[in-house]
Amino acid sequence: MALRRSAVLSAVLAGVTTVTLSAPAPASAAVAAHRAAAARSAATAESTPITGFRFVDIPAKDGVVLKANVVAPTTAGRHPAIVFVNSWGLNDLQYLAQARAFASRGYVVLSYTTRGFWDSGGEIDVAGPKDVADASSVVDWLLANTAADPAHLGIAGVSYGSGISLLASAFDPRIKAVVAMSCWTDLVTSLYGNDTRRPQTVWLLKTVAQLVGRPSAEFSAMAKAYLDSGNTDVEPLKAWGRVRSPDTYLDAINRNHPAILMANAYGDSLFAPNQLVDFYGKLTGPKRLEFAPGDHAVVEGLGLFGLPNHVWDSAYRWFDRYLAGKPTGIDTEPPVVLRHLGSDAVESYADWAHVTTSTQRMYLGGAHWWDGTGPMSTSAPGAWSESISMGTDTVAGAGIPLLTNGLTGLTGIAPTVWLPLINRNNAAVWESDPLPANEAIRGCPTLHLAVNSAASTGTLVAYLYDAGPLAFGKLIAQAPITWLASTRTIDLKLEAMADDIPAGHHLALVIDTKDPLYMDADQAGATVSFGSGSWLDVTLR
Repeated sequence: MALRRSAVLSAVLAGVTTVTLSAPAPASAAVAAHRAAAARSAATAESTPITGFRFVDIPAKDGVVLKANVVAPTTAGRHPAIVFVNSWGLNDLQYLAQARAFASRGYVVLSYTTRGFWDSGGEIDVAGPKDVADASSVVDWLLANTAADPAHLGIAGVSYGSGISLLASAFDPRIKAVVAMSCWTDLVTSLYGNDTRRPQTVWLLKTVAQLVGRPSAEFSAMAKAYLDSGNTDVEPLKAWGRVRSPDTYLDAINRNHPAILMANAYGDSLFAPNQLVDFYGKLTGPKRLEFAPGDHAVVEGLGLFGLPNHVWDSAYRWFDRYLAGKPTGIDTEPPVVLRHLGSDAVESYADWAHVTTSTQRMYLGGAHWWDGTGPMSTSAPGAWSESISMGTDTVAGAGIPLLTNGLTGLTGIAPTVWLPLINRNNAAVWESDPLPANEAIRGCPTLHLAVNSAASTGTLVAYLYDAGPLAFGKLIAQAPITWLASTRTIDLKLEAMADDIPAGHHLALVIDTKDPLYMDADQAGATVSFGSGSWLDVTLR
């Protein structure tokens, strides 16, 4: 155990040096109100003397032993309490910096390693029923062995830990507040959104599990079936995912009425953001939804090392309000919070519906003979049809999971492609006229395509670019869709986004049929045609 804990601690300390070099610039006056609110919250938190970290073993209901650590105030009396759940492949040392910070604010804090990882016993359950039961066993131990106040208990986590936190709030009414960072709400959507598989994601999860954990036979079988391109019977996999989806238990969550804060990145390559938008809209208790540029666990990642971080600032204020009962003001602010590239501005909205105030329909037209690019305009064109060959990739791409959008979140530089390099034989390209004024795109742009293909199956990947004067396109949104039967129309909602398009730039839409991020259903040698009656609805602030 000591060897493994030391190895992870060394990695954490090395990571502090790495992320310090990439820390974002100080915020501008545009975020003064949010910074001031966080500062007021910090000022109200007493500098409470705390214990050192105590490492403990927690028995699960089936006898499996879970490894954990506890840090707490040394002052007398009951204290609000927080349970932290580890991310996939990490352990209870992940939250050392934040556990200490919360303990200094007056909380009893317990962090634990889920079953199957590192020194915890059992096999990896992938947020299944055993993991949910374990969360309640941890709460039992916490209340029996510490000064935790049973009426003021919260749970939090990043990634894997966030999903388990949401699931636990459905089954354990003692949980009064949740902070879920880089979370999923519908695992089926995460694995099969728009009937398209994400092989890189599952391969990564499988590899990490084999390195630092003990995968169950069930998980190994699921991963094998998922990565088998010849497997067309996906219903067992979807049923497996539904059991592990907080959305499945939404009624129970609403009955328990916990206060839920969810924070994700627009470019999350594991858990795409639209599922959170849908889930958030159906929650009936206190709730807050925050989006920022970046990828999975990148936005809040700096905070894990104790560095200043807006997501963790919100977590302090959320728990201080809903567990400690302090007037942080977070419950009176508009609860939907958006940040976007190129600005430190923070935008707040009363609900998701108010993120978008208007929609501009951009009709797609036939390609010009001289460059193979079609127009995208507010006027409907005459009849047209364009065909592309399926199954060959182009330079348009969604990038590498975690890395591409992660670097975007840290550096502010989005993936860029020179649009003339996109092969028009394998991709369709449309471009708008120069925009006369800045356009603030907010929400989920929607693509409607009139298509025709003799292929019984196929995959399309749509990319939306902000194209500058030299035809360099900055990727601002993308999404795949797979058809599994003869089709004539396709409706595709791009992922939630917030981006400002400068005056004089163009919007460019690219559709091809292959991307390394996705497992496609293309048929070699087949073609797909697009035609009249196709458009992109651009959602604007």
